Amino acid sequence: MSPAHDLAGPRAYGARVDERRVGVASGLAAYLLWGLFPLYFPLLEPAGGLEIVAHRVAWSLLFVGVLLFVRRGWSQVRAALADRRTLLVLSCAAVLIVINWLVFVYAVNAGHVVESSLGYFINPLVSVVLGVVVFRERLRRMQWAAVGLAVLAVVVLTVDYGHPPWIALALAGSFGLYGLMKKLVRVEAAPGLFVETALVFLPALVVIVVLESSGSAAFAHEGAGNALLLAFSGVATAVPLLLFAASARRVPLSTVGLLQYVNPLIQLAIGVFVLDEPMPPARLAGFVIVWLALAVFTADSLRQARSNRRDVAVPVPAEL
Repeated sequence: MSPAHDLAGPRAYGARVDERRVGVASGLAAYLLWGLFPLYFPLLEPAGGLEIVAHRVAWSLLFVGVLLFVRRGWSQVRAALADRRTLLVLSCAAVLIVINWLVFVYAVNAGHVVESSLGYFINPLVSVVLGVVVFRERLRRMQWAAVGLAVLAVVVLTVDYGHPPWIALALAGSFGLYGLMKKLVRVEAAPGLFVETALVFLPALVVIVVLESSGSAAFAHEGAGNALLLAFSGVATAVPLLLFAASARRVPLSTVGLLQYVNPLIQLAIGVFVLDEPMPPARLAGFVIVWLALAVFTADSLRQARSNRRDVAVPVPAEL
């Protein structure tokens, strides 16, 4: 066996480790930025949620298009458009992320940041359920316990709110499914996002034109500062999505789920301590149950990861 062949294993392992580190760092950066969004969207008022989302789509498309032009990545866009399966999956992803944006912008501007944070706390457990439904994964006992606790938390919060926490459930469901779509295709982050935003650009443009013609638009009518902030929403939208897509392709869905805790923790802190949203005892109890579910889920994930590393480390006896 040649020395070059001997080095192939360690080099391949090192490359995998580097890929994983890039994925974790990308995911962490994405969730940090998303966690700060409740401070950004109120700055866009008096623009309504529909106008904000329409501008997010339009300016994201422009920003990512420029990025692809600089990086000469158009061949990957053409390849994605030419593949029917990829195009279908990205179409579903585009619809899901627009739904997520609409619900989130409404939640922030309507004073429901705490409930939106709940949605992203639940999201990792939604990813687990999707793994069972779509990939037929088998859950361990502690994972089932975590899912059961999450269901109990939703029941408690339903009693507190007087209705199911629809905002939280819509955010968790739409973003969990969006993450699943990104796992089903092998498309680089920027080309994938360009195709997604291009697929919903026409409806977004129609919204902008209708609002402008009816005199209901804020863009270019509320000063240069407001117009610049709306235009910057494209960058603010695209950058974390690009980071998330890069992370989702490099690390397991379970790791992405663990990183997600950063986003709702920041949102919850902003909602309670900055925006002074109420946190009555019953609501706090619901959140405590969610955190307990996440603690159980995290402990089980870490235990399983350590077990897998030990199995890999055990030397395999040579055949006689």
